Amino acid sequence: MLSTDNRIALLMHEGTTSNRGKTGLAMLRYSAIPIVAVIDYTCAGQSLPQLTKINRDVPIVASVKDALSYSPDVLAIGIAPSGGGLPEAWYEEVKQSIAAGLSLVNGLHTAMAEDPALKSQLQPHQWIWDVRREPPGLTVGTGQARGLSCKRVLAVGTDMSVGKMSANLELHRASLNRGLRSKVIATGQTNLMLGDDGVALDAVRVDFASGAVEQQVMRYGNDVDILYIEGQGSLLNPASTATLPLLRGSQPTHLILVHRAGQNHIQNFPEVPIPPLPEVISLYEAVATAGGAFANTKIVGIALNTGHLDDADAKRAIAETQEITQLPTTDVVRLGADLLLDAVLADKP
Repeated sequence: MLSTDNRIALLMHEGTTSNRGKTGLAMLRYSAIPIVAVIDYTCAGQSLPQLTKINRDVPIVASVKDALSYSPDVLAIGIAPSGGGLPEAWYEEVKQSIAAGLSLVNGLHTAMAEDPALKSQLQPHQWIWDVRREPPGLTVGTGQARGLSCKRVLAVGTDMSVGKMSANLELHRASLNRGLRSKVIATGQTNLMLGDDGVALDAVRVDFASGAVEQQVMRYGNDVDILYIEGQGSLLNPASTATLPLLRGSQPTHLILVHRAGQNHIQNFPEVPIPPLPEVISLYEAVATAGGAFANTKIVGIALNTGHLDDADAKRAIAETQEITQLPTTDVVRLGADLLLDAVLADKP
């Protein structure tokens, strides 16, 4: 529903400098659509590039009312509050935006398109897009993606929210720069809000999850050199159920392991350790291959998230990880993805 003709105001209360705003921060980093204002009362008036290291000079304002002076036509919810819904005060701002004539992009689990308080205010030119909706016509997975000739690269992680989407997008960008026919398959609300085709996997019933991924891969796989399938969750995280259907539905030819430097346990479950990376690599390769039922898929490189480190510590962490894993390692946001793309192109599954 979004196009480059739109002008977005991002609702980011308490998310500009925290992990709960990762949807909005990804849009600020990667979206080709004009973003005219960030709405966050905690840092209104401050510099977005200084706060986030994202090279996009967008004003930060305190409220939807303040954002209207920048003439947006869409409000996009760029935060994910605990519980999947907005606090009442922020929901009131959504109502204000609809009353002011803006359309709405909603990436939350709580649907809004049929909300009577919002729907009753919509004018003919307005719309509400609930991104997390199960598409019609899904079936179970069949494993047929393994018959495609294109490379299929899936980012897998040691935890949730470690940078799998960023790794995919940076690899895609590097591929396009080399003239390759590259395509991203989105599997989460943020990537869909960036305009890539795909499916919000966490809105799909589990029996149809691998089939939903397979459907997208088969739709585009015959027309590209490389498909980058957005990773979700982690096999190590007890709250995650998305990684296995991604492996089965996409039948990847290559895996990229994404890890936050220095993280030694699952973020929300400190009692769950992250094993040494060579053991994590063996786990993912074993599950992907399933004892020979599927192709012998390997992790060919490490995308190390060093966003919390200075340059010297980042360089040290990258070198240590490469030494431990004996695999090409880089921070794709800080240094680009060419090293990992070289590994993908050099490997013949």
